[in-house]
Amino acid sequence: MAGVAALGFLMALEFAAHRYGLPGPITCQVREVIFPPKSGALLYASMALMLVVLSWRQRLIATGVAIGIDAVLWLVRWAADVKVTEGHPFGTGALWVILGYAVIAVTRRSGPERVLLLKGVGLALLLVAGRKAGDTWLLITSTTRPRVLDQYVATADHALGDPSWVMGRIVTATGPIGFNFLDFVYGNLAVAAVLVALYQLRNVGAEGRFPGHHLVRTFLVIGMLGPGIYMIFPVVGPIFAYGDGTEHWAAVSLWAETHSTAQWAVADLWPGTPPPISAPHSMPFDEITPRNCMPSLHTAWAVAIFIHSRKGPRTLRFAGAFWLIATLCATLGFGYHYGVDLVAGVVFTLTIEAALRSSDRGWDRSGIRLVAHGATVFTALLVSYRFLPLQMAEHPWVSGPLLILAMTSVIYGYVRTAALARPEPETAPTQQPEPQPELI
Repeated sequence: MAGVAALGFLMALEFAAHRYGLPGPITCQVREVIFPPKSGALLYASMALMLVVLSWRQRLIATGVAIGIDAVLWLVRWAADVKVTEGHPFGTGALWVILGYAVIAVTRRSGPERVLLLKGVGLALLLVAGRKAGDTWLLITSTTRPRVLDQYVATADHALGDPSWVMGRIVTATGPIGFNFLDFVYGNLAVAAVLVALYQLRNVGAEGRFPGHHLVRTFLVIGMLGPGIYMIFPVVGPIFAYGDGTEHWAAVSLWAETHSTAQWAVADLWPGTPPPISAPHSMPFDEITPRNCMPSLHTAWAVAIFIHSRKGPRTLRFAGAFWLIATLCATLGFGYHYGVDLVAGVVFTLTIEAALRSSDRGWDRSGIRLVAHGATVFTALLVSYRFLPLQMAEHPWVSGPLLILAMTSVIYGYVRTAALARPEPETAPTQQPEPQPELI
């Protein structure tokens, strides 16, 4: 059922993208079977997830084959003097190995072994398809939402003390060292997720089954539902709406170097001067910049990594906490998000995580109550950002604590329901009664 639902979602997104003259996720993925992929690291990370269903010998062979294919393709391009101008020169080998194991599962396996291998292949392809679906969603948001609501969000952000402006000045003061460090963390969020997922799935090959709930499920659901909120609440971010991305962070990407949004910005205020408190209005923006701020999915994914790393060893728990803190600093310090985006992202993730855990363990009263509470708080946040931003900005000492209290209530409900603070009780071995003498 999950596979059919995912396939239906991708096909619907494919048709929607073609309607607007854009390449869909399936088209982009098929293209990468031959042409250089957009993200070679993602394809190798996806292959690593598939390898959990194989033995160590099969893992080494599959990895060697993938690297060998990429090496041959690199030599062919070098001999033909073909320059890779878009994408990465590696990753195609990993995709070929994933597809090859799909063929092996259908033609050379049977029974539970075939099912397990197909699940591994499906998990790898879902991770890749989720990335492609997200890219397509971003193109659709910029094409179909000509007006953005940044003034509303920036006004509501006064209730939290304009954290994006504060963190933006801090990151600017750290210079290239601070920027490059946070940029590395921000850009490698998927790598951190794969490491946590590999720990959770480390015993799949030996046990012959996947755990009922793991990080990849949460990641995919966040990626599917989040962009839908982008369509409802389009926001581009403070660095674009109140600044010029080419002036501040031109080193982020080639896109930032060649694409200026200064003519669309309200004024060049970020990060030096917070915007004045005034009645907000929707404003037009270009058809290139993604409307991908509300909620902050980078925050949502980082929270998911933090949650799922809690049951791991100390090193993994430390890494999960570090990635969450650094991601929050980067999302604000780079001007990609407002503070209220992060609050909404935390509530969004905990609600999804609670629903997935309840679906796996069985719905009970506490699970239903938590999901309903999280959905209500998330809806209330969006409604308040849209219709009460001026009142929130004029009374920050009331509205700010209320925002934090609403988010904290969902965190407390999740911790209490999922019992994250308590280790799972270990089942004591059953003692066998000693044999008793019987009368003959």
